[in-house]
Amino acid sequence: MIPMIVHCGVGIAVPEPHHTDINGEAGIRMRCFRYAIVAVCLFLGVQRSAGQERGFGLGVIIGEPTGFSAKLWTSSDNAFDFGLGWSIGGDRIGRYNGYYDGGKRIHFHIDYLWHSFDVFSSSIRFPIYYGVGGRINNGAGYHSSLAIRGVFGLAWLPREAPVDVFLEIVPSIQFTSPTGFGMDAGIGARYFF
Repeated sequence: MIPMIVHCGVGIAVPEPHHTDINGEAGIRMRCFRYAIVAVCLFLGVQRSAGQERGFGLGVIIGEPTGFSAKLWTSSDNAFDFGLGWSIGGDRIGRYNGYYDGGKRIHFHIDYLWHSFDVFSSSIRFPIYYGVGGRINNGAGYHSSLAIRGVFGLAWLPREAPVDVFLEIVPSIQFTSPTGFGMDAGIGARYFF
């Protein structure tokens, strides 16, 4: 196989590994990783709109999953949110007929969010947000499993600092490698550039 370079136009280059087992678990993980890098590059390449308050933020999320979190505001009320991390526990609620070996798995998600700033009447900005998106998990018995996510959260956006702190709960419906209902939740923070 000839080595390939994925280049994003924002200074990120990821070399493709030299391996021949493209259908094994390592090959599946690399494909998931490449999809995640391409999605991040697409979001970083989007131009800021006139109503955008904060731009692009990057930070961490702790929970299910644990890893990197990013947000790209597209208007004063809407944003894309995405995360790349690892999951160390099962996310299933109820009976699960699939194979989960208890190990770690790679998690990537993209969501589109709507923010409601007028729910709490306060000088401090605590918008609730909700949205819909998609998720892919790989590893620990989740082999390229796809799910639809519904996102519900609360954020704190201080006026004096370019950060946000958030808490979210995310029910999901997995529709590949068997179907099922799952729940993710996390707390995190991001710095906006």
